[in-house]
Amino acid sequence: MTEAPVLPILLMGIANFLQIYLIILLIRVLLSWFPNVNWYSPPFSFLSQLTDPYLNIFRGLIPPIGGLDFSPIIAFFLLQFLVQLLAGFSSSATFF
Repeated sequence: MTEAPVLPILLMGIANFLQIYLIILLIRVLLSWFPNVNWYSPPFSFLSQLTDPYLNIFRGLIPPIGGLDFSPIIAFFLLQFLVQLLAGFSSSATFF
């Protein structure tokens, strides 16, 4: 019985985690379109606590323009780029 290389499994695990985080981030952004969502109530506060630290990085770089926050777009692109990068590394790291 051969053991699977650890590095590709680890990289795919991180890529899968980031995919799940992308879905959570998408839910957060879609819910922000509804003004009556109370971000202090239990299900929404958890979402806010989970995603706001990551989004705040980009909010500091890109200020809202005309009341529209474009920072989630950059956040999505960067996260998707990291997922693709890790998935590519995990498929090419089979020789370790």
